[in-house]
Amino acid sequence: MIRSLDCLKSTPEKRHTLAVAVAQDAEVLSAVEAARKCGLADAILVGDVAAIRQVADECNISLEPYTLVQAEDKVDACRQAVTFVRKGEADVLMKGLVDTSVVLKQVLNAEYGLRTGRTLSHVAVFEVPNFDRLLLLTDAAMNIAPDVEAKKQIILNATDVAHALGEPDPIVACVCAVEKLNPKMPPTVDADELSKAGLPGCQVVGPLALDNAISTQAAAHKGITDPRAGHANILLMPDIEAGNIMYKSLVFLAGAKNAGIIVGARAPIVLTSRADSDETKLNSIALALYVAANTPKER
Repeated sequence: MIRSLDCLKSTPEKRHTLAVAVAQDAEVLSAVEAARKCGLADAILVGDVAAIRQVADECNISLEPYTLVQAEDKVDACRQAVTFVRKGEADVLMKGLVDTSVVLKQVLNAEYGLRTGRTLSHVAVFEVPNFDRLLLLTDAAMNIAPDVEAKKQIILNATDVAHALGEPDPIVACVCAVEKLNPKMPPTVDADELSKAGLPGCQVVGPLALDNAISTQAAAHKGITDPRAGHANILLMPDIEAGNIMYKSLVFLAGAKNAGIIVGARAPIVLTSRADSDETKLNSIALALYVAANTPKER
């Protein structure tokens, strides 16, 4: 498995393409331009072309290298961007100046969308200082309180990302407050069931507290004999509250570099936040492109 987010930004053998829905946004255009300058991707900018040109002028971005597509409104822009990906004319979908719900409604459209039958989920990849591997965190932004069946889909989505990053058999830790099954603590019940489900392509272990999910010393200190304890590649959070807290703790307290994408569709989706740093936005584009390029098309 690759060990640095910078590895995602190496120039690919094949030039890829982003389809940006409602592209008239300064931060999004700046991230797309950074990705182009890195040699990662070209882009199809869909939206109000006059507004896109105005924003680009304000940001001193030349639009000559880009394909611009006029849309009637934001819904039409999302529809067209999704269709470009569906037809294989773009590799990754990126959200611009539009609500996430509007984009996802088009993604899930049965006629021209990107549905696969899987639950959509968010996967974040963290490069934590002084930690020996990349950590995948899911789900911190999409599924509020997933049940066991949804968690199975979330695990499979994260497993696909781990495979794309070069880890053929990732260890998934079902993170809970404690490492023992407790009927009064539903996440531990879910974790116990998930660890016995035999999901393909990964090893699921849990329940585990965070310390013994990522630290072999903590696992040994607590007498946990499972050899996978302390070696997690993927942290499955019990709900969006825990995921969100963990995500922001890693960024703002640990100084971790990160990237995040939505997976479970036919292609990765980039949904950057205004709170994300410029580096995180570029990392997220790079991650989406890398996963798209290294995931079997039948997925």
